[in-house]
Amino acid sequence: MKKMKITALLLVAAALNTPLAVQSQEHPNLIMTKAGVEKIRNNLGQVPLFDTSVQNIKDEVDAEIALGIDTPIPKDFSGGYTHQRHKLNFLTAQKAGALYQILQDDKYAKYIRDMLFQYEAMYKDLPVHPQERSYARGKLFWQCLNDSNWLVYMAQAYDAIYDTLTVKERDKLENNLFRPFADFISIENPQFYNRVHNHSTWGNAAVGMIALVMDDKELLDRALYGIEDDGLELGGRDNDGGFIKVAGQKAGFLANLDDPFSPDGYYTEGPYYQRYAMYPFLIFGLAMKHVKPEMEVFSHKDNVLLKGVDALLNLTDADGEFFPLNDGQKGMSYYTPALVTAVDIAYQYGEQNPQLLSIAERQNQVLLDQSGLAVAIGLRDGKAKPFVKNSINLRDGQAGDQGGVGVLRYGNEDLTLVFKYAAQGLSHGHYDKLSFSLYEKGDEVLQDYGLARFVNIGQKGGGNYLKENKTWAKTTIAHNTLSINEQMHFSGKYEIASEHHSDLYFYDDANKNVQVVSAIESNAYPDTQMHRTMAVIKSDGFEKPFLLDIMKVKSEQKNQYDLPFYYMGQVLSDNFEYESPAVLKPLGDDNGYQHLYLEGKGKPTQSNTQFSWLGNGKYYTLTSATETADELLLTRLGANDPDFNLRRDAALMIRRKDTASTTFASVIEPHGSYSPVSELSVNSDSSIAQLTVVHDDDKYTAVSIDNVKGQKSIFILSNTDAAQNTKHKLKMNGKVYRWTGPYLYADAL
Repeated sequence: MKKMKITALLLVAAALNTPLAVQSQEHPNLIMTKAGVEKIRNNLGQVPLFDTSVQNIKDEVDAEIALGIDTPIPKDFSGGYTHQRHKLNFLTAQKAGALYQILQDDKYAKYIRDMLFQYEAMYKDLPVHPQERSYARGKLFWQCLNDSNWLVYMAQAYDAIYDTLTVKERDKLENNLFRPFADFISIENPQFYNRVHNHSTWGNAAVGMIALVMDDKELLDRALYGIEDDGLELGGRDNDGGFIKVAGQKAGFLANLDDPFSPDGYYTEGPYYQRYAMYPFLIFGLAMKHVKPEMEVFSHKDNVLLKGVDALLNLTDADGEFFPLNDGQKGMSYYTPALVTAVDIAYQYGEQNPQLLSIAERQNQVLLDQSGLAVAIGLRDGKAKPFVKNSINLRDGQAGDQGGVGVLRYGNEDLTLVFKYAAQGLSHGHYDKLSFSLYEKGDEVLQDYGLARFVNIGQKGGGNYLKENKTWAKTTIAHNTLSINEQMHFSGKYEIASEHHSDLYFYDDANKNVQVVSAIESNAYPDTQMHRTMAVIKSDGFEKPFLLDIMKVKSEQKNQYDLPFYYMGQVLSDNFEYESPAVLKPLGDDNGYQHLYLEGKGKPTQSNTQFSWLGNGKYYTLTSATETADELLLTRLGANDPDFNLRRDAALMIRRKDTASTTFASVIEPHGSYSPVSELSVNSDSSIAQLTVVHDDDKYTAVSIDNVKGQKSIFILSNTDAAQNTKHKLKMNGKVYRWTGPYLYADAL
């Protein structure tokens, strides 16, 4: 096979006709090493968290050994018995390998050996999986992705017991199981393997891991650089929605390391899939560090893998749960085993940041390798420091020039804004430019829906993505952002959306009491620009910090604008009249509208619309500067959903019809609390008396906020000049405001 790019060191080795690895490889050498194992054995009984982790894993593996080995003929989707059994097999085998090295108990090596030979006996005659939904069907599992999971873990198990096997046994496993397995997920499935995506990252790592164990140069090159002549049609697309290959696109592990990560460590598919992909990235990266240190994978792209761990931890709420950007399942958190791996490896092979130890302490488990030992020793020795999550702006795109995600935090996550102005996010992206979600501590105030999927629950579509993921979760109206003429951003077309991204206007978190992020989207709709500015503000006139939201729209034609707010909680009060239909009907016919019931419809009765709710024992009020012709729609999810695949979430939607350029201004205000134990209600009313857009033209937009105590503040935004050193002057109502920089927030003169 013709090789793609290759390092000078590899060329020298090839010219000398010598193997690329040491003639006699030591084992284990992937994740565990002989020196590392020796250190672990010498510390047994002296490092509490490590000892506890060993005992917990031992109990788990011993229970599986007692049950016996089952390698059933595959038939199920995820969630079914055969799927879960094969998954548990590879997870248990990897753990058994670590136990064998640490405890030197032959029963663990025998367990792995027997399991591998059961797979060897069945694999040579195994057809592709009978379930046909995937664009790349596996053999053990319904998709090649899970087959790759199997090989990543089994390579570690094989490495752990390598020296216990005879040459004849190793030859049999490698020729009948491992090489055919690697060929199947790569050469025989290039549409899965040879692209940039979290799927192919797992495939690349799987082929690379087993290549390192077997010292197979051809497989290793295939893992690092992909398949050069893959026979794929340029621009083809798979059923997962992503491009298979585009002209000039690289493939292989290094391409997957280069393209999806920004220089800040943000992964374009979003934190849910970054969490999933970090395991193969870090595990294969660590294996390369041990076996091929000259490749310097961990330092690739300015240490982007280690930066990725920090970015991931910063994309969590106060409870450690990842923000559900793009396809993301709510509730996934840094307690997942993938993040135990990430935290341990980042600590050991990064700068041993003591803040990571506090995350490991919460996880309460470590890896059974030298990185896990290092973390456990650090905790034992009292080196942990709190992991502080400050406001952060994470750039998207390979060069950091394709939008991003801004996270504004006030205090100890007392209020957290997540503002998405990123690139499309490959096939797992949603059509929701300039969308946001809002948290108070770990509680959602205004939510992002996340994905429409019940992972590994067989009764819900075999645990796979449901059709409602496309008809609802990915749509624009499903998010807290602007929909125009009931159409999705980029008409919901992946090819168009992938060509564009929003642009940061400015980001400023220098003043903890006024933190601002502002971005512009010019391509989501024809001849239309959306400019959204969001500020987390703590003012003396308010009990808690609040969020100011300004959405300025410039369009050459009149449109219908829909701006929803998906609140979490029980409606308390409002200041507008509305009618509730006797028979609920969908709000529209397509683009997500077909899933929304219209529960109420009204109009503003004054220049401000206020809407309050109670959620998780806290009060919230949305105050919006509305126009008399606006419509106020109370919606609830669930229409055209006969299988009850969607949550029954609610929203208040502001609809503005027959309008060209316009500006929406709103404040989301947390206030007070309610205790069901004491039955005490504190500060249940909003502190805002009036919210007014006092000036709005091409150059400046100004919003005044009056509180119930008679205090007035003003926020002025420069719409065309975001330079920090530009001086501005604006006269309004006989008063002159002067400031430097893109915005002013101050008490009104």
